[in-house]
Amino acid sequence: MPTAEPVERLLAKLSPRERVGQLNQRLYGWQAVERAPRGGFRLTDLTRAELDRWGGLGALYGVFRADAWSGRTWADGIRPEERAEVAALVQDEVTRAGGHGIGVLLSEEAPHGHQALGGTLLPTNLAVAAGWDPDLLAEAAAAVAAELAASGVHLALVSALDLLRDPRWGRAEECFGEDPLLAAELTRALVIGMQGADRGAVGRGGVAIVLKHLAAQGEAVGGRNGQSAVIGPRDLRELHLPAARAAVEAGALGFMAAYNDIDGVPCCANRDLLTGFLRDECGFDGIVMADGLAVDRLTSMTGDPAGAAVAALEAGVDLSLWDESFTLLEEAALADPRVAELVDAACRRVLTLKHRAGLLGDTAGEAAPGAEREALTLAERREALVLAGRAADGLSRRLARQSLVLLHNAGGLLPLEPRSLTKVVLAGPNARDVTALLGDYVPPLPPGSAAGLDLALRQALPDAEVVCPPGVPTAADLSGADLVILALGGTSHRTYAEEFAANGAIAGQAATATAGEGVDLADLTLPGGQDDLVAAVRARAGCPVVAVVVAGRPHVLTGVLAHTDALLWAGYPGPHGGHAIADALFGGYEPVGRLPFTVPAHPGAVPVRHNDRHPAGDVYQDAPDPVLFPFGHGLRYRPVLLDRLTAEAGADTVRVRVEVANPGGAAAEVVVPLFGRRTGGRVLPRLRELLAFRRVTVPAGGRTAVVWDLPAARCFAEDAADRARTDLYVADLHETIRPAVHSPGPADPLPDSEES
Repeated sequence: MPTAEPVERLLAKLSPRERVGQLNQRLYGWQAVERAPRGGFRLTDLTRAELDRWGGLGALYGVFRADAWSGRTWADGIRPEERAEVAALVQDEVTRAGGHGIGVLLSEEAPHGHQALGGTLLPTNLAVAAGWDPDLLAEAAAAVAAELAASGVHLALVSALDLLRDPRWGRAEECFGEDPLLAAELTRALVIGMQGADRGAVGRGGVAIVLKHLAAQGEAVGGRNGQSAVIGPRDLRELHLPAARAAVEAGALGFMAAYNDIDGVPCCANRDLLTGFLRDECGFDGIVMADGLAVDRLTSMTGDPAGAAVAALEAGVDLSLWDESFTLLEEAALADPRVAELVDAACRRVLTLKHRAGLLGDTAGEAAPGAEREALTLAERREALVLAGRAADGLSRRLARQSLVLLHNAGGLLPLEPRSLTKVVLAGPNARDVTALLGDYVPPLPPGSAAGLDLALRQALPDAEVVCPPGVPTAADLSGADLVILALGGTSHRTYAEEFAANGAIAGQAATATAGEGVDLADLTLPGGQDDLVAAVRARAGCPVVAVVVAGRPHVLTGVLAHTDALLWAGYPGPHGGHAIADALFGGYEPVGRLPFTVPAHPGAVPVRHNDRHPAGDVYQDAPDPVLFPFGHGLRYRPVLLDRLTAEAGADTVRVRVEVANPGGAAAEVVVPLFGRRTGGRVLPRLRELLAFRRVTVPAGGRTAVVWDLPAARCFAEDAADRARTDLYVADLHETIRPAVHSPGPADPLPDSEES
């Protein structure tokens, strides 16, 4: 973090109330600003009352948020070209409010693009994970961060830390899949993309990231959102904390504590997690934000709101979100010097982040690291926003292509030859639905900014008849058809008529959504009788049937696989998803993605994961083979060959090498995962673990060597010593390694020493 001296000088000037005010983020930002009668914008009375109360604001959430929960639309929300003006107004009013010249941190939701009118949308995390490409994600994250920075935003709230451990959980789409290493590397890419290397972009065209959610929210019992994660400390560390550790190593400036409890301890009150692990062990020096109203929820544990606030503060929470409890910290600090010290520590961290973001101005006694951002004119910010949006949109298109996974392709049906098709029937619930491509946490799109699969197919097949009937296609619909495409899956779309909980989750029965926050499912069968649709089409159609699954979670696809000739998984691929799917079907490019999760074969067999410790096969009498497609599965159109797998263990590292050959006449992108089974330790080994991966491009007719130099600790079981053995797998290749044996040197402990 920047030098502490200017922050300490400013902290000494603040009253106890002003210090507590820096820890509060109470307002819904879309209610903080309104249009003035004579044009422009002004603060609402609600915001002015908050300013008067605290002599400033710590942070302000969601000024630009537009969606069904906020109620903001293109008719009444803040448009892209107005963002810089609104941000400048808010900063000017807040800076003048307390007499200390302290600005406010503007925080915005950006789980897969900015949740604001005109904000660029990326595919959801689960779809991005199918591309196994951290470098491209880092580019896209940097472009989104540039959009946010040009809008005057400082904090991007980004989902990344949750693992998809139970597909019944509605928020599965926000995860980078079920594997901790894949999630950790993609999280690292997000941090570097948004903040720059060594945080260098913060205040200079990038933003600080607040990563959600710490920790183990994806492990909730039964996939029920926000409920208990009943796991031991080993699984917590091995599965749910690697992404957080990777984020700290990359320089993350913020984390958000999750709603759930871990073995009874709420994450917002978990000192071992937020202070012991995050700060003391990992060396994190940024801020911890509570999830929305999570501190108030602690009242059920502490018995009163003041106790809830102190419990969160003691655990390591610095900044609340919409809570009332944190407003009571002033009184608690006056009554208890220990609480006062904790308030000072939290305020110090918030002010330090503000100093980095250029929000302390000259009052801190030296130029702020991000001060040059304030020198930009409104016109320059608007221009920067447009340029960043163009860049982000192009990267969103590339990510959409990468998100597609070819699961089944009988007889090499795909890719299809467009000129051979005279009539195509498109059916299924997602055939025309543009919003189904987008996922949760999205703003309303401007008209014409995205195409559904129906429009994309018509543009790809200008000389063919494309029939898109509602419901099950009739015999007349199917007559003369060369191909049937079934657009299956679900949607996270929230209508403006929904009932919402106080934190924005869907409350009660969802109108249309079959996934998303507040939409957990007990049954992972495709919703709405889609299996019956597939079976009926198969019985009636005299032509090939291709299924495309647009979904935010793994669904049971056993019936779909049995009744179709090809199967493509698309996740929620974003606004360019329709064209990406059409291009893949007709050979515009080759889908080479791999599943970031396990697809179950039966709805009652979940959860089942590739890195469980016990196999799930031959256990259930009614579902002896519970896995339909394993983690990492993915086919391709043109073959590539993997061979010459070798591995050599050194004292500290293991070098693994494999070659990829491309016999085809065009360059081939290839995702190469390395799996291992580590045995010989003092705990049951996992069935297999992802040890490394690489996405490479192999030239036509050429070969590429993939080489990994991995830490030995990653490759061998803990405490295995001379019993250690690891079986390595790349595709159908297998190699066994054991630790290197070396003679004791001067720095080595003797075998009978205390260290051994």
